[in-house]
Amino acid sequence: MKQKLLGFFVLFIVAMSYGQTTRYIYETAVNPDSINLVSMKTERTFLDIKGSKSLFISENKLIKDSLFASFKPEEKENNKKTEKDFSKSGGRKQMEPTFFEYFITKNIPEQKVYYYDRVGGRQIYYQEDRPVKWEITNDVEKQNGYQAQKATVNFGGRIWTAWFTKDINISDGPYKFSGLPGLIVKLEDDKGDYKFDLVKKIIIKNSFEEPISSDAKQSSRVNFHGDRIALEMEFIKNRKSMAGSNGAGMQDFNSGGGRHGGGMNGGGMGGMRGGGGHGGGRGMNGGGMGMDGGNNGFPMQSSGNINAFSGGSSNPIELK
Repeated sequence: MKQKLLGFFVLFIVAMSYGQTTRYIYETAVNPDSINLVSMKTERTFLDIKGSKSLFISENKLIKDSLFASFKPEEKENNKKTEKDFSKSGGRKQMEPTFFEYFITKNIPEQKVYYYDRVGGRQIYYQEDRPVKWEITNDVEKQNGYQAQKATVNFGGRIWTAWFTKDINISDGPYKFSGLPGLIVKLEDDKGDYKFDLVKKIIIKNSFEEPISSDAKQSSRVNFHGDRIALEMEFIKNRKSMAGSNGAGMQDFNSGGGRHGGGMNGGGMGGMRGGGGHGGGRGMNGGGMGMDGGNNGFPMQSSGNINAFSGGSSNPIELK
């Protein structure tokens, strides 16, 4: 009888652990411009670990994506859960710009890494094909409250220094980095442009998960930039074709309100990826408060803010 109870208890603990997410919160500092002297910008990034898989995503992107999901009836329940998640982590549920307009998933045991972006409303992804070849040193120090060991690696055109702790037996870390015998609690590059510091750990039940689209386009790291441009051109072409087929009235609806704020895709609601003319102050896809363009825009697609493959990035996290 005791053995049966013990077996049931073990199964219960396993089921509970797989049903919850462990979130490691990193205070992340980014130098937005590697040429000009500017202040470092900070935001929080999350490493969510559930079972054998992990998700790296910025807090600001997760907030934005959860808000978008709330407009879908089937996602309302998930959005309520996400609100609780942010209240637990001390975050505020409001839209802010992010340096990380993408998310990264990992299969931890197999050390497989996948990079996801979005262009023209469609997901595009690739599997990272470069192994992270760490050099583990004998240096041991206290870092962010943990006894940690130093490791270095040359990856993406930068030399990275990581401090990992064996006290947390998870071979993972921020961005694409994993493969060390413990969790990375501190990570920074040799140029001083990127720095990740572990500041908190929380447990979340039924956390919001980034959906993987069934029509997501698979690419490769080498071809990713070209495939991304092709998707964007296809989206623009389809949009122009749709506007033309609907005649002048639809064109007025899409762009005629640019100066006075009346157009849905022009000035009033913001241009597709630009400033939205003179009336883009609260644009859906353009200026001021736009979701995919100028000033304080929050990209619906990737806008290239510190994106490793975006031509618009002034200081990409990967230089090659």
